[in-house]
Amino acid sequence: MDFTLSQEHQEFADSVARFAKDKLAPSALERAHSPHYPWETSKMLSEQGLLGITFSEEDGGQGGTLMHAVLAIQQVALHCPKSADIVQAGNFGPIRTFVEYASPEQKQRFLPDLLGGKKLISLGMTEPDAGSAVTELKTSATEDGDHYIINGSKVFSTHSPEAELFLIYVRFGPGVGGIGSVLIEKGTPGFVVGQPSSFMNGEQWSQLYFENCRIPKENVLLGAGGFKKQISGFNVERLGNSSRALALGRYAFNHAREHALTRKQFGRELCEFQGLQWKFADMWMKLEQAQMLLYKAALEGETGLPSAQSTAMAKLACNMAGWECSNEALQVMGGMGFSQEALIEYCVRRTRGWMIAGGSIEILKNRIAEGVFDRTFSQRAAKA
Repeated sequence: MDFTLSQEHQEFADSVARFAKDKLAPSALERAHSPHYPWETSKMLSEQGLLGITFSEEDGGQGGTLMHAVLAIQQVALHCPKSADIVQAGNFGPIRTFVEYASPEQKQRFLPDLLGGKKLISLGMTEPDAGSAVTELKTSATEDGDHYIINGSKVFSTHSPEAELFLIYVRFGPGVGGIGSVLIEKGTPGFVVGQPSSFMNGEQWSQLYFENCRIPKENVLLGAGGFKKQISGFNVERLGNSSRALALGRYAFNHAREHALTRKQFGRELCEFQGLQWKFADMWMKLEQAQMLLYKAALEGETGLPSAQSTAMAKLACNMAGWECSNEALQVMGGMGFSQEALIEYCVRRTRGWMIAGGSIEILKNRIAEGVFDRTFSQRAAKA
């Protein structure tokens, strides 16, 4: 069994790393602390072929694999953590669901600008009363001739203040079978993007409001019965979350390691203190273990979609490794790690958020347990 990357994958990773080091690293700190979406960087990444990596050439993509996308996110993040979000937005999440199920006409309308780094698509899934219990969503789509009328609201939609296109989970009818999705453009009458709210990770998200929002039937992505297809794509999206979390943990680890090799206290380099040696040993083990689970899930995608079990284990391992290693790296670096003059504290804040987004660590453990026992466990209260 070979645990190394193939020559082709290694060469791809090396080329992305060279680009990221030369073009992205010099402005990484400034980019991370800017509240604005880095549109110029987005266009540059598009020109480099790092948006739409796994999409077919017919759709304007690169025809690559999930492993290529994972490697790209990781190599970019190791030099500029914020830029990895752009690679994520151009390969995983709502854009992947869109490319998988959009009609040719829908692709023609929206995909060139999305893959060109000129526009963003945001996902509207979570609601005030339907977070992890996503199937309890209430946002409705009511048929009205050649249109649908959308009513409801969404929260925690990544890139919502900057996005021009929104993929919205809606209810066409009762039960899980009544759930599907629609595409709604910013500026559509009856659709309001609320004031941005700030979060610990430095991002801003807006609540989305739909009040008698009228859209043509041509804007339906997946009609009633589309939920299972959508959620299978969501499992793949978790690999993007996993890749960034792990890469930011490794970024912090690398900087803390360099600090421990050069910083002296009590006449000795920090790396000579056994207490810190044990910290680095623990961090390295967690990073390597998570990396193996991430690669396993990505390689399953070489011949289809990775299993929900594999993506759940990869995300859980990468979330925990990213958070724990960046947090320990901050401790090793002391005041410098806590300062915004370095990106270690940024990595701590970012990795903490990914333990909630895209499936909380508790939900992931539930999913893994279902795989262990080969049965489902309902989390809903028993009906009276």
